Amino acid sequence: MILFPAIDLKDGQCVRLIRGLMEEATVFNDDPADQARAFEKAGFEYLHLVDLNGAFEGRPVNADAVEAILKTISIPAQLGGGIRDLATIEAWLSKGIARVIIGTAAVKNPDLVIEACRLFPGRIAVGLDAKDGLVATEGWADVSELTVLEMANRFENAGVAAIIYTDIERDGVLKGLNMPATVALANAISIPVIASGGLSSIEDIKALIDARCPGLEGAISGRALYDGRLDPAEAIKMLKDAA
Repeated sequence: MILFPAIDLKDGQCVRLIRGLMEEATVFNDDPADQARAFEKAGFEYLHLVDLNGAFEGRPVNADAVEAILKTISIPAQLGGGIRDLATIEAWLSKGIARVIIGTAAVKNPDLVIEACRLFPGRIAVGLDAKDGLVATEGWADVSELTVLEMANRFENAGVAAIIYTDIERDGVLKGLNMPATVALANAISIPVIASGGLSSIEDIKALIDARCPGLEGAISGRALYDGRLDPAEAIKMLKDAA
């Protein structure tokens, strides 16, 4: 199981939001590449990057910061935010992103996901962000009428590498992962699921392990790492020992 440290990019800085609100941004590092180096040095094996401005604008905005990160690290990174067409997907993969995350476009244009999976097998993930069980889009500004499971089922046979499931109400507020909903999703589909939103302490790592859910690929951690609530060495060791 993989623990993905999150680097959320806003105006070229490494930030964390509360429930996806751009006005609730806390800057943790002015140099995202430096933050990426620190995470790799701490022993993390895979980074989770989000272009927050891009998620709202529907196009890559923090490309310079992402490219600086890619030049700095030797571990793989997945990227979401503002990825809405094949040209953008191909561009990021060619620049060294290991896996792109399609969010809003997966809801509005599911054929894009299917075609991208055909062209780039194993390198396409889908981000499903839920508010009261319904999928939100456009940087969480709009809420659709589709449930997370309804959306996930659309891609069961498409070859999606992973689904990143985020509980918006828990994101950035350290309330703990929504394990019941995450495990239910992972048990209902064949696509690996990554938990996101609310990871707050080593207790969440224990909960991931105790779930004994084969469909869980891992979890994303943001604020808990930045403010010291989660010790990287302890979390990484616990997950490796449980493997």
